[in-house]
Amino acid sequence: MESSDDIESRLSRLGSRGLIDTTQFVRIIIQSLYSLGFNRAASSLESESGVRLDSAQHDRLLFDVMSGRWESCVSTINSIPGIDSSSLINASYLIWKEHFFELIGSGCFLPAIEVLWKQISPLGVDSCRVHRLAQYLVCYEAMGQTGSMGSTVQRRISLFLDLVEVLPPYIRVPSGRLEKLVETAVLKQRSSCQYHNLPKDITLFEDHKCWPEQIPSTCSQVLLEHKNEVWFVQFSHNGRYLASSSSDCTAIIWTVEDDDMVVYKHCLMGHEKPISFLSWSPDDTMLITCGNGETSKLWDVKTSTLLATFSDPKRRIISSCAWFPSSDKVLCASSEPDNRIFTCDLAGNVLDAWEGERIPKISDLAISSDGRLVIGICSEKTIWLCEFPQGKEKVIREERSITSLSLSRDGQFFIVNLNSEEIHLRKLDVNIGDGVDAVFKGHRQGKYVIRSCFGGSGCSFVASGSEDSKIYIWRRKCESPIKVLMGHSMIVNSVTWNPARPHMLASASDDHTVRIWMAGCNPQPSKKLGESLIS
Repeated sequence: MESSDDIESRLSRLGSRGLIDTTQFVRIIIQSLYSLGFNRAASSLESESGVRLDSAQHDRLLFDVMSGRWESCVSTINSIPGIDSSSLINASYLIWKEHFFELIGSGCFLPAIEVLWKQISPLGVDSCRVHRLAQYLVCYEAMGQTGSMGSTVQRRISLFLDLVEVLPPYIRVPSGRLEKLVETAVLKQRSSCQYHNLPKDITLFEDHKCWPEQIPSTCSQVLLEHKNEVWFVQFSHNGRYLASSSSDCTAIIWTVEDDDMVVYKHCLMGHEKPISFLSWSPDDTMLITCGNGETSKLWDVKTSTLLATFSDPKRRIISSCAWFPSSDKVLCASSEPDNRIFTCDLAGNVLDAWEGERIPKISDLAISSDGRLVIGICSEKTIWLCEFPQGKEKVIREERSITSLSLSRDGQFFIVNLNSEEIHLRKLDVNIGDGVDAVFKGHRQGKYVIRSCFGGSGCSFVASGSEDSKIYIWRRKCESPIKVLMGHSMIVNSVTWNPARPHMLASASDDHTVRIWMAGCNPQPSKKLGESLIS
C-alpha cells in the first residue's frame, strides 16, 4: 500500500517517466494563457490549482523595488535558493546602481559616494563600470544638476525587468516558454525523422513521422536527347531549369514545367571536346560550360546565345570555373604548363590573376554563397580553402584521391567524393580543424569521376551516383544509405537535387540518358523532340 508521501510524490510529477514537475507545468500553462489573452481562464486556473504564476520571491522583489527598499531587495535576492554567484553579483550591482543614480538625481552626492564605495565597489564587478559611475558622479555634481534623472517609477520598473532577466527562470516564467518547449520537441522529432523531406503541416496531435515515399525514388522521365555518355547534370538555383552536359560535346538546357515535366529547351553546340562541367550563374540567366581540356563558354539561358569564351592568354587548360554571388564575374582555374587562378568579367577579360609556385593545380573549384571563401581540389588528395581575395588559407589532406566537390546551398558545408568509395562531409570554415563531420558509404567508386550533391528540405540529404549504375541517398546524419535507386544501365556520373522542389532529383549516366526521379508519383512519359517515349 502506498504511503501518503509516495502518493504526494507521484502526484507532484507528470508523464509516464515522472520527469515533469506538476507545479512548473501548471505555471507554464498559466503564463501561456495570459500571453494568449485568456486572462480569466488563467486567473481561474491559478485559483483552482492553488499555483501562482509568479513565485513569492517575484512578488516580494517587485514590492521592494517599487518601494525603493534597497537593502530588502538585496536580502530577497540572497534568499533565492540555488542562485549562482555570478547572478547574485549582477543583480546586486543593478540594485545598488539604481540607488546610486536616484541619490544623484535628488542631489545627495555624499550618500551616492558612500553607495559607490561601500556597496558597488566590493562586488568585484569590472573596474571600468565603477570608474564610469565615479566619472558620472563628478560631472553631474560639477554641473550642479538635480532632479533630471527621469521618472522614478519608470526607472524602477526597468530595474525590475532587468533583475528578472538575470535571476533563475523559476522566479518568473520566461515569456513564451510553453511555445518554445513544444517547438523544440517538434524540431527534435523532425530532425530525427529519417525521411523528412517534403514541406507539410506539423500536427501536435501525434508524433511526427514521414514515409520513405517522401524521398525521390520513382523514375518519372527518361531524357534521351544526348548521343553519348552524360557526364554532368545540374538544376538552376531557382529550380526552373536543368542543364546536362555530355561527351557528345553538347550541353542541353531543359525547362522544368509547373507539372514537374522536364522539357527540352536548347542544345548548346560549339565545344570541340566533351563537356565535363557546367555552372549556373547565381541569377540563373547564364550558364558556363567547360570543355574537357579546352576553353570555357558563357551562354545566355533564354536565347542560347554564346556570350563569351573564357580562355587563358597563355593557352593553359581551364580546369574549372565558379561564379561570384553578384553574377558579374567568374573565377577560373587553369594549368599546364603552369598553374593560374584568375577572375574575368562576362566579356572574358581577365581582371585579376594569381600565379607562381604557391598556386596549386586546381581540378575542381567553388565559391561560398557569400563570395568570401574559395575552395578547390588540388593535387588529387588535397582540399584548399582560401579567404578571397587575400586572407587565411587552410589545406586539408585526404588519404585517397578526390574526384569531385559540392557545396551546400547555405555555404556552410561541403562534400568530396573519394575513390575509396567514401564521401566526406566537412564544415566550410578556415578557422576550425580539418576533421570529418560525417562519412557516407555504400556506393561504388574506384576508377571514374562521380559527383554527389546536397539536397532535400534544408539540404538534409546527400545523393551520389555510383559505378554500379545506381543512385545512393543518405540522411546527413547516417553513414548508410536510406535509399538506393535503380534504373540506369551504366555508371551514374552525376546527380542533382532540385533546390526549389525537394521532391525532384535528376541523374546522368554513361547509358546516354538523364533520368528524373520524383517522390510519391506515378511514372509519366518523356518527350523527345516531337516523339513520345516510354520511360
